[in-house]
Amino acid sequence: MLVLVAPGQGAQTPGFLTPWLELPGAADRVAAWSDAIGLDLVHYGTQADADAIRDTAVAQPLLVAAGLLSASALGDTGADAVAGHSVGEITAAAFAGVLDEISALTLVRRRGLAMAEAAAITETGMSALLGGDPDVSTAHLLKLGLTPANVNGAGQIVAAGTMEQLAALNEDMPEGVRKVIPLKVAGAFHTRHMAPAVEKLAEAAKALSPADPKITYVSNKDGRPVHSGDEVVERLVGQVANPVRWDLCMETFKELGATALIEVCPGGTLTGLARRALPGVKTLALKTPDDLDAARELITEHASA
Repeated sequence: MLVLVAPGQGAQTPGFLTPWLELPGAADRVAAWSDAIGLDLVHYGTQADADAIRDTAVAQPLLVAAGLLSASALGDTGADAVAGHSVGEITAAAFAGVLDEISALTLVRRRGLAMAEAAAITETGMSALLGGDPDVSTAHLLKLGLTPANVNGAGQIVAAGTMEQLAALNEDMPEGVRKVIPLKVAGAFHTRHMAPAVEKLAEAAKALSPADPKITYVSNKDGRPVHSGDEVVERLVGQVANPVRWDLCMETFKELGATALIEVCPGGTLTGLARRALPGVKTLALKTPDDLDAARELITEHASA
């Protein structure tokens, strides 16, 4: 049983799209997407520096485009289930047939712009906590006024809040936490600070015509499968200001009987979590086209859809 997953913001690195654009037809395809959403994805995926692609309005559509392009290069994945982390949920919605590619890219463009505007209101950020007990860490974060915005499983929680609150966390870490690592994101995503973005995204979502998922779609909200296209979109909107429960998504992968997991480009983060939380499940991250053959072998061995 194969799960196909898409990473969230912070996975992007300068030039990561370059080798993918060397595949036949890829550059023209991404250029067409760029024209459709008014953002030069080719430039940002090949030439822009780390600061430029850290911009929320750039990073989010770039990540969705990379996920769509790499999955397309893979061919028919035969995935039994799909999920995405944060903005990766939009990529997963396209994999499941809920949204077509242009609708997914248009929605994520609006999402990135709206979240960037919300992030500009107050200086906020996110930091990953390594180690410690999740319940203890959560209680400690709430005491500091922070939100456990991403509960990623495998002992990892991401805190989000104002820069002052994050500075206090550095001085007063929860018991058992080994390290606090600032993330390369431009705001406190999946918290109350993103409430203004929810309203704008809800308005943009009215133009969509979602279809029901063709394969199992697992939601960040509660880790459960969603069977209605309208509900998928409703959750995509609300999730902007609510915590990502990737730990619960992985629990559902386990319940479904997952035996393999492939993470689309720029892969690495979610496969790392899966290796710790889903022992026995084979994992593969699509980082460059050199990974495609190994991924196809995994599909042959494990996909049943």
